[in-house]
Amino acid sequence: MLLRVLLAITASAVMGMSAFAQLSASSSSVATGPGPAPAPAPPPRPRPLGVSKHTLADFRSSDAQVACYDRDAEPYTAVVDAHFHPRPFGGPAIPMPELVKYFDRLGVRFVVYMGIGQVLEPGSGCTYYLSCIGTAARPSSRNDFVNGADLTAYAPQTVLILPSMTFMDLAHPADIVERIRLYDREFPGAFRWAGEVNVMKQALIGNLHEPATTSSIDDWAPFMKLLRERNIPVTLHSDLGNDANPTQYLFLMEHVLSDYPDNKIVWAHMGLSRELTRMDVNQHIAIMKRLLDRYPNLMLDVSWDVIYNSYRPWGALFIRFFNDYSTRILPGSDFVAAGSKDYSTYENELEITSRALRLLNDD
Repeated sequence: MLLRVLLAITASAVMGMSAFAQLSASSSSVATGPGPAPAPAPPPRPRPLGVSKHTLADFRSSDAQVACYDRDAEPYTAVVDAHFHPRPFGGPAIPMPELVKYFDRLGVRFVVYMGIGQVLEPGSGCTYYLSCIGTAARPSSRNDFVNGADLTAYAPQTVLILPSMTFMDLAHPADIVERIRLYDREFPGAFRWAGEVNVMKQALIGNLHEPATTSSIDDWAPFMKLLRERNIPVTLHSDLGNDANPTQYLFLMEHVLSDYPDNKIVWAHMGLSRELTRMDVNQHIAIMKRLLDRYPNLMLDVSWDVIYNSYRPWGALFIRFFNDYSTRILPGSDFVAAGSKDYSTYENELEITSRALRLLNDD
């Protein structure tokens, strides 16, 4: 069952904490293609969410008396949010104690806490990169350190939060190992995930994002070795392409997988994006299957409501694919906790990105 696999993956990422809580050079010229097609509004919710009956303690316990998940009465939203951003690109964030209330209310018991690693220029007044084209969004440790400090200060008890290292500049990887050692000194044993970090994110090109190249990917070897030794997964944002050329950047992820087949790699959004909303679904699924079959350590994250809204008409094909590869799929909201948002925003994004889950089988 998908849920059992997700919990097992989460447990391995925090191993030692408790028994359970254990482009080549040519890529510098980026073709973004035509603007994305406007996505239709999502249909109404298929049913009320209901109330979760399971606490974090239920997932730690081996007690056979713990009730099974009730499909009819409990929320169909994910228990694991494997792609959550507690800090925005700029400006104030929702405080951690408030976020923990959100998780508890929705029955989210496991969260991968991701940066964001790209910070808009201080003093720019910008809070969202697409509203500030031309303002640099640079890789930074700032948000990771805030997250580490918050976890130390608040130590939430109702949700297992895995802080993730999001500072990595994949186009310039020389200092990554040194900076991981800094995290080790400041927050010993805390950071058990890496990413979301960007290989190629077309949406950030206007904010001076420098994509990785095949040469810089080769230079990841020292830090990928360290992640591998520590059993730390890394979530990579690597756009497949765009509507003009759906597989324009596929070679980048293929190069990553070829170089690092023994690393646990999570491909964020299945390679899809706002720039790629019209890809032939059969072609996309065929690429995903080929790579999943060839690389046993590859997983896919199905976060982001943009993906649901764009590809919902082909949902039956994706459900069949998710059932066939249920041990390799991670749910996530891709929520960005800007201070201007509230509980209803998170609930809505989590609900939309979880709709596929209610249609999966129990195998």
